[in-house]
Amino acid sequence: MQITLLLVFSVGALYVIQKLLDFMRATRSIGNHAGYRTLLSQTSVLGNFLPPTPGIAPGRNFLFRRKYQVFESYGWDLISAVSAWPRSKTTVFLADASTIKEVSTSRSRFPKPVHQYTVLSFFGRNIVASEGDEWKKYRKISAPAFSDRNNKMVWDETVKIMDDLFRNVWGNQAVITTDHCVEITLPIALFVIGAAGFGRNISWQDDAILPIGHQITFKDALHIVTTDVFLKLIVPDKALGLTKRTRNVRLAFDELHQYMSEMIRDRQASKKEIRYDLFSSLLAANNEDSDEAKLTESELIGNIFIFLVAGHETTAHTLCFTFALLALHQDEQETLHQHIKMVLSDGRTPTYEDMNLLTQSMAVFYETLRMYPPVTGIPKESAEDTSLMATNAQGEKKAVPIPTGTNIVIDVPGLHYNPRYWEDPETFKPARFLQEWPRDAFLPFSAGARACLGRKFFETEGIAILTMLISRYKVEVKEEPQFSGETFQARRDRILSSKPGLTLTPVRVPLVFKLRDIKTT
Repeated sequence: MQITLLLVFSVGALYVIQKLLDFMRATRSIGNHAGYRTLLSQTSVLGNFLPPTPGIAPGRNFLFRRKYQVFESYGWDLISAVSAWPRSKTTVFLADASTIKEVSTSRSRFPKPVHQYTVLSFFGRNIVASEGDEWKKYRKISAPAFSDRNNKMVWDETVKIMDDLFRNVWGNQAVITTDHCVEITLPIALFVIGAAGFGRNISWQDDAILPIGHQITFKDALHIVTTDVFLKLIVPDKALGLTKRTRNVRLAFDELHQYMSEMIRDRQASKKEIRYDLFSSLLAANNEDSDEAKLTESELIGNIFIFLVAGHETTAHTLCFTFALLALHQDEQETLHQHIKMVLSDGRTPTYEDMNLLTQSMAVFYETLRMYPPVTGIPKESAEDTSLMATNAQGEKKAVPIPTGTNIVIDVPGLHYNPRYWEDPETFKPARFLQEWPRDAFLPFSAGARACLGRKFFETEGIAILTMLISRYKVEVKEEPQFSGETFQARRDRILSSKPGLTLTPVRVPLVFKLRDIKTT
């Protein structure tokens, strides 16, 4: 027994010593550059879900939670993180605009680590979870859909959907109360991507009808998948039937796959007509007379899923944060309302041609994206031994060695809250986007060749929704007795609380929409 215990102890000691040596080598490989050292990696499941614990784990949502503070504490706009388990791994985090530009434009030196995107490949290979020739193929097929002609369609469809909401859902109600604003923004965004992206027109009334052969609606299936996708990733398939929540996740994945398959079959069987939406571009590549490389059904479904997620969740969450910020900052909301009145002086419905005139709407939208970027960390990796430049608050620089295989994270909140680029970064100031602003320090759509293909789609939809809603309704925070004595800061923290997901997700935003007197405003 003693020999067995001694053997176990010896093996354990050797394992610890090996881990310690690996940890020390990893630290030396980056020149012992400043940063935090933890037992658990921030990319490990356990390290990501534990609360923040110094020396143990960075904690969940640590990028957005710390923003620029961690860079400030270590004194550099490039910091390192070295973890010991499950294996010693070095990561560098970037909040320096020039260094980020170097990384995002040097694709051969700093490729996208597609293995980190397994969570987005459940339904098939796609434009986000790919690199190299495969990515080029998907991008070539998708790019024609994101044209000015399509953007006008996006605007027009959004206006129809908002008008349907105002006339047939909210009607003449003077006050609309929601316990969570995403209950409003999620269906709006889904209807827009459905109509403008996939030719799937859904009215607010139709959405309540369950199609034959389905157990849950398209909207609910997509919402469950995007909300609980990480459960699908970490829970084995055989264990998904153990709880009600995991059973719902399994059902939602099955239902969404069925819906997407039906979309493909229905469009292929329909009469051929000229359309300019994304779905048409994807399907056109598979026509027999097309010179493009063909997509498998799995690739079709994989890319449909990615564009559905990107086209509805990102918009819905950003608008939710936008309305929360405007509800908290009534002066900024009034400034926006007065600007909309000036542009639409005759009270007419805004058109696509008005979009460039709605500068205050764009400023509010951009300031929300600066403060609440949908994606908080953009991963890259080093394909070779190289170095990157670190800068401190005094403007001093030093080269940090970056060995092959080093994880690199473009820290979007760190960049967006960096006072070297943004004055008073914690404050909601849309006006900063009405003058010259640091474009290289604004990355809600990523940068370089991998920048968001649907940026204009996203902006067009968002500006149309924001403009139409604020022109008709005043937004306020819902008053709740249990929070009656809270300070403004406590209210702000509560209303703008977020959690990680496929995109940064608002926890709960209870709002009230009050109908304005259209004739007098």
